[in-house]
Amino acid sequence: MTLAELTEKMKTGAGSKQGFGNTVKFSTPDGAIYIDGNQNPPTVSNDDNAADCTIKMSLSDLVDMVGGKLDGMTAFMTGKLKIEGDMGVAMKLQSILR
Repeated sequence: MTLAELTEKMKTGAGSKQGFGNTVKFSTPDGAIYIDGNQNPPTVSNDDNAADCTIKMSLSDLVDMVGGKLDGMTAFMTGKLKIEGDMGVAMKLQSILR
């Protein structure tokens, strides 16, 4: 799955969710996915904006995480996922990504 395909999948999923009051950026070597949870429903783009929480990981691991094949906590504990900024925001993402 490409970054553009994953972004579209996340846009579709976010359309049915409530805002969560924060911004999140997934940063991969292939580009960024920015979620503005201050909007209702949250908006998803490929903007590389500053965010309350930045999650750094490979695109393939992000695809697996969004697809439910990789647990976020497992990814964090094994070093596949690194968090910069507000860790509490990252914890809110479980409900947003599924």
